[in-house]
Amino acid sequence: MAKFLRTSGRAGLRRYIDAAAKVLIRIGVSANAVTVTGTAVIAAASVFLLSQGHLLAGLIVVTLIAFTDLIDGAIARVKGTTSRFGALLDSTCDRLADGAILAGLAYWLLAEERFFACAMTLLALIASQVVSYVKARCESLGAECNVGVAERPERLILSGVAVLAEVVGVPFAMEVGMALLALLSTITVVQRLVHARTVLEAVEERVDA
Repeated sequence: MAKFLRTSGRAGLRRYIDAAAKVLIRIGVSANAVTVTGTAVIAAASVFLLSQGHLLAGLIVVTLIAFTDLIDGAIARVKGTTSRFGALLDSTCDRLADGAILAGLAYWLLAEERFFACAMTLLALIASQVVSYVKARCESLGAECNVGVAERPERLILSGVAVLAEVVGVPFAMEVGMALLALLSTITVVQRLVHARTVLEAVEERVDA
């Protein structure tokens, strides 16, 4: 599903996203402004909605704002102003948004005394941040690291499904959903470390040769 959204699904939406980007450009909105604003709204939704148990409202806000990941890139592409700092800011804001969502859910679960689900959510938060760190660190050392069963789109979708299942009353939805998210994120960390070891050793061998 997530792979589709990043390839065929995104291609189908591109002309509409680009049209929206052109409107924003005309009124003077930058890609970085969209990135920061989207992150701020998600953080606010996590604090004032998710952490307070307003799960459906929080899910709707987060889902709608997630589309800024498409719009900020479209603005930069249409304007021809892609930059290294823009890419860094986008990645940083992604980490902040992901952490805020899971922290908000963990706070609510703790308040509800659902300690297992809270612990799994915190573990998922930590593992998801490490997933992104391993990729960034590997790429800073000169190798690609786009592998793993739970990249960011998969993690967001799984979190959203767990919250939606909780809203409609599925028993133990958060316990199962967060445990699965923690497990898949941890597996992804291991996958990326194994992949990084292989590719970085190959780079070192070429340098030594």
